[in-house]
Amino acid sequence: MFVSGEATILHADLDSFYASVEQRDDALLRGKPVVVGGGVVLAASYEAKAFGVRTAMGGAQARSLCPHLVEVRPRFDAYVEASKAVFAVFADTTPLVEGLSIDEAFLDVGGLRRVSGTPTDIAVRLRCEVRERVGLPISVGVARTKFLAKVASAVSKPDGLLVVPPEEELAFLHPLPVERLWGVGAVTATKLHARGIRTVAEVARLPEAALVSMLGRASGRHLHALAHNRDPRPVEVGRRRRSIGSQSALGRRPRTAEEIDSVVVGIVDRVTRRMRAAERVGRTVILRLRFADYTRATRSHTLARATAETRPILLTMRALVAATWPVIEERGLTLVGLSVSNLDGGHGVQLTLPFDRYAGGALDAAVDDVRTKYGNKAVTRAVLLGHDDPLSPF
Repeated sequence: MFVSGEATILHADLDSFYASVEQRDDALLRGKPVVVGGGVVLAASYEAKAFGVRTAMGGAQARSLCPHLVEVRPRFDAYVEASKAVFAVFADTTPLVEGLSIDEAFLDVGGLRRVSGTPTDIAVRLRCEVRERVGLPISVGVARTKFLAKVASAVSKPDGLLVVPPEEELAFLHPLPVERLWGVGAVTATKLHARGIRTVAEVARLPEAALVSMLGRASGRHLHALAHNRDPRPVEVGRRRRSIGSQSALGRRPRTAEEIDSVVVGIVDRVTRRMRAAERVGRTVILRLRFADYTRATRSHTLARATAETRPILLTMRALVAATWPVIEERGLTLVGLSVSNLDGGHGVQLTLPFDRYAGGALDAAVDDVRTKYGNKAVTRAVLLGHDDPLSPF
């Protein structure tokens, strides 16, 4: 079957990003099974993944699978710098870049054939540039749609390149497991498997109405479209994030209220600094919790006015934690996360007189300046002294 259009969308995804940065910076870690994290695995090298180690797995379980595992504490400043360097390569490749996270992006290279060659040529050169300029492996998928480009990059891992020509789209897509479809997590996959549906082809053979009946209107229509590779979304340049957040993996040992509060303080400090750096303010504070029995809970509160100041967001987080404390005591806590949504540009908020740099959040701005000039650990809160930094961005 021939499909009109050309495969001009690239999905570029760094391989095991945190672990790859650690292996790049420490020659002794290369070729070894490496995980980044403390009590919970934040990233695993492909050498560790070969033993079954996976992201979000507990440290004890990871060590039982791979006794010679090398554990490394996260260095988020190094990951941010590596990400900036990779995105500079993206920007040098095409002006049409849509960042998805710290380690992946879509690139539209349509219209560059005369100056840069075919999309495949561009993808080959991009991978070489990232390796030479940043020292990291990256996988790239090339396809006509964003969805299929992302699937192709995942299939090509590690450190691969996969081009899906338009006339071969469904031949490539349909044999894949249903889990390759965006939006199919554990719950949806279980529902599909219970009905004997295990491949994308089997999803595609179902009428849309049957999927809607099975999964609900939104999910049913979404999966029906993807199973036929219908994804009209363009690469969006300058698309701003809808939320800013961070999380802390706590491990499985019991934590006191004071320990949890110190983690909350650190998370709030990190998130609000990122908001101010991005000139964003937000109204909705969202607390995310994962318990020792692997269940999760989400609590949120919407503030009366948008802010990026540390104090009101910290007070809100503490109130949300306090309201959930009986459940925390009963089940044990393994992860705390914060995100702030309902974001807006900080310049659009009415300022408090006088209109000087430090009005309305003077302490926050001063601390930001010191950390920017002298490093993140130049100024810290007393409650965080003696604690390792356990934070990880969403």
